Amino acid sequence: MTSARPAVFFDRDGVLNVDSGYPHRREDLHWIEGARAAVGRVNRAGYWAVVATNQSGVARGYYDEAAVDAFHAAMQEALAAEGARIDAFYSCFHHADASIARYRAADHPDRKPNPGMILRAIADLNIVREGSFLIGDRESDMAAARAAGIAGHLYEGGDLDAFVARLLP
Repeated sequence: MTSARPAVFFDRDGVLNVDSGYPHRREDLHWIEGARAAVGRVNRAGYWAVVATNQSGVARGYYDEAAVDAFHAAMQEALAAEGARIDAFYSCFHHADASIARYRAADHPDRKPNPGMILRAIADLNIVREGSFLIGDRESDMAAARAAGIAGHLYEGGDLDAFVARLLP
């Protein structure tokens, strides 16, 4: 088990990368202003950097899980070039309107606003809730944070690094 420490949870689309409508290819990766610097700031502060992202495009048949993994690998490569990293990615592929039966779930525990991805990360990484928080761009992100017992901060655009700098001690 790793030593206990807090985490910053990031929603992905609309917080770290531009939400262009189901981005899933390497060429779809366009970073939000200050996002890579924000992840580096979180790393240097000694927090876990964790992504918790709903990816219903898989359930809808737009792309597969391997495409999500490849997109995350591209993110890690770009972050590594700047000395930063995401420590863990958690993705929920389920959706009530899934066209692929195995991903059809009316209220999957991992799909935000449910807290499943956050709770799994807390258990997997030995995350301390006190001091941990989530940055998201939707009310469903805030609801998931509340349900997991951590703070949620609504990101509404601008320089993500400056936003994160105000939240870290």
